[in-house]
Amino acid sequence: EVQLVESGGGNVQVGGSLRLSCVVSGFPFDGYAMGWFRQAPGKEREQISCISNNDGKSYYRDSVKGRFTMSGDNAKKTVYLQMNNLRLEDTGVYYCAAMGPAETLNSWYECYAQYGQDYWGKGTLVTVSS
Repeated sequence: EVQLVESGGGNVQVGGSLRLSCVVSGFPFDGYAMGWFRQAPGKEREQISCISNNDGKSYYRDSVKGRFTMSGDNAKKTVYLQMNNLRLEDTGVYYCAAMGPAETLNSWYECYAQYGQDYWGKGTLVTVSS
């Protein structure tokens, strides 16, 4: 059974930090590309980052570049999203997703436009307040 379980969400003030985790099971984690997505209130879900678990290359949406860092631990079958300097507009439900088998990723465009999502977690809520 495939499972993706996110954790680490919560309430934080503007400028604060959070680290989200996503523990996965049931598929070959090492050879997969993974992504973090978020859905803000009243908006569509959008992808904000991706990583190739095979070589660790990661890419980001412009709105989070320089503030968020995605990483993976193959031994723990876990991906992380370190979020710093949080803004009000970062509020939303954050989801991790398994995008598909990938030896590497070469660009944000590749992971954003050329991959679907094979599996999803249920999400974790991040609320940023002033």
